[in-house]
Amino acid sequence: MPEQDQESRDQRVISEFRANGGRVGGFYAQMSLLLLGTTGRRTGRRRTTPLSYLADGDQYVVVAAAGGAAADPDWYRNLVARPQVTVEVGHEEFEATALVLAGDERAEMFQRFAAAQPVLTRYQDMTTRPIPVISLRRPSAG
Repeated sequence: MPEQDQESRDQRVISEFRANGGRVGGFYAQMSLLLLGTTGRRTGRRRTTPLSYLADGDQYVVVAAAGGAAADPDWYRNLVARPQVTVEVGHEEFEATALVLAGDERAEMFQRFAAAQPVLTRYQDMTTRPIPVISLRRPSAG
């Protein structure tokens, strides 16, 4: 049942996001929010997930925190299998490539994200898995 509740909440957030040019109320009201479109690794179906993000130059950074759960979220496993994704930010939608960050780059981005959203540190403390940090990058021009 909780999974259905999450899907229902996500659908409400997605609808509100699209109706209001990326603005939503409630829990997400004070967050920078984007919609990430992934392709199911088993089903091949498109999935859309609202996520908070950190803008860094021409890339957007998201984390697969899953509220500190023991397992990575489905959207993360989908993008690892199929890294071509869509991103919606405000009124803009574009194709991007998802790159899972590692090493010093991951550590730096995790710290920057946690500074902007301190709850991320608590989520990391709740799980033994390293929370993945993902860069969403537009294709290079030329």
